[in-house]
Amino acid sequence: MKIQFWGAAKNVTGSMHLLTVNGKKILLECGLYQGRRKEAFERNRELPFDASGIDAMILSHSHIDHSGNIPQLVKSGFTGNIYCTHATQDLANVMLRDSAHIQEKDAEFMNRKNDRKGLPPVEPLYTMEDAQACMNHFVGIGYHRPFYITPEVQVTFLDAGHILGSAIVILDLKENGKTFRLTFTGDLGRKGLPVIRDPEQLDWTDALITESTYGNRLHDPIGDMKTKLQKVVNDTVSRGGRIIVPSFSMERTQELVYMLHELFNEKALPEIPVYVDSPLSVNITEVFRLHQENFDEETREAFLDDNKDPFGFYRLRYIRNVEESKQLNTSRESCMIISASGMCEAGRILHHLKNNVEDRRNTVLIVGFMAENTLGRRIVEKEPVIRIFGEEHPLRAEVVKMNGFSAHADRNELLAYYQGIEKEKLRRVFVVHGEPDQSESLAEAIRQQGVPEVHVPDRGNEFEL
Repeated sequence: MKIQFWGAAKNVTGSMHLLTVNGKKILLECGLYQGRRKEAFERNRELPFDASGIDAMILSHSHIDHSGNIPQLVKSGFTGNIYCTHATQDLANVMLRDSAHIQEKDAEFMNRKNDRKGLPPVEPLYTMEDAQACMNHFVGIGYHRPFYITPEVQVTFLDAGHILGSAIVILDLKENGKTFRLTFTGDLGRKGLPVIRDPEQLDWTDALITESTYGNRLHDPIGDMKTKLQKVVNDTVSRGGRIIVPSFSMERTQELVYMLHELFNEKALPEIPVYVDSPLSVNITEVFRLHQENFDEETREAFLDDNKDPFGFYRLRYIRNVEESKQLNTSRESCMIISASGMCEAGRILHHLKNNVEDRRNTVLIVGFMAENTLGRRIVEKEPVIRIFGEEHPLRAEVVKMNGFSAHADRNELLAYYQGIEKEKLRRVFVVHGEPDQSESLAEAIRQQGVPEVHVPDRGNEFEL
């Protein structure tokens, strides 16, 4: 038994881990690596293994940094099944098509510029046709329903509480008469988040692969987020500005809409329009409505028992049409625009930032993690000049960061989760999905809990289990 780490090793994107058991190769995740454009394109295009030699794949959840390179995997020769929860299957269908659409459109945009400059054309990483083809490989499985993907590998999904359909993946392995339990947290959520259920506690495992996105950082309390959101909106509107929110279409947008719905019901906000300008967010919200079985009790009691829609209210408008999106930037009315992508690397949010970051009255509200070398990180760090579509723009708008919206467990929440795992059986921990300082800090804290072996793997590192 061996595990090899090919992505999200000392960084937070491109999650990809290769498990070998009794000669069978099982891929955990196939995420899109995000960062400097040229490096990202080359790494995503050239897989570090023979795709045709992978027997099966397991997907913990549908975020693009975990699922976004699946079309390339299939395009490169993978023919096996991709196992995930039912909600993840439905969300991946939406997310991967959108990813392909954005890549095709971005390639078209760049090619128009390249043509004017006499530069060669670029190609998208994959196309809509590739994204559609990969969905034939998906197999949806419910939580708590053990299933075999090979005679030696049994899998069970627990609710990770990160996004709709997210799973903690338990792998019970057999090889040469020996049994071994390996558990992969995927991305671990937080207790008390709106809409979805809390993470389920794992009771025991022999080895653990854990995320560490916030391995050395603490979030603001979830309960404070509604008050802070109210203040940001009121302060910005009082100076005649607009609130621009780069938001992940998955989960974060639905959480924001849910919280805004509550605030408008409480008459705690001025009567401004709220626009969700992302076809992906619109489509994902429809998937949320289809999977109400994954909602927590609070959401069910507040909305569903009265047949109310938690994701719709009178000031909210979902934007699909490109022309309607463009019109948002011709008006100067105070409003909130929630748009994708969450790290400001592609999509309509780039146009909204381009048209609003130079105005001091406006606010850019950051509600999610921004990886290194992304436009979102440069905004968080308040660089005085940022580049959008190759052009420089002074960053004069106020930048407000609200960590409490994060769907990732913070340092204390991660450590509390590990304390619930039986220590006598936990022998090895692999810390991934975190920038180096976050992963190393969390690894040291886990060592202090008495785990014999704790590793922070580099990309390509392989370990015998």
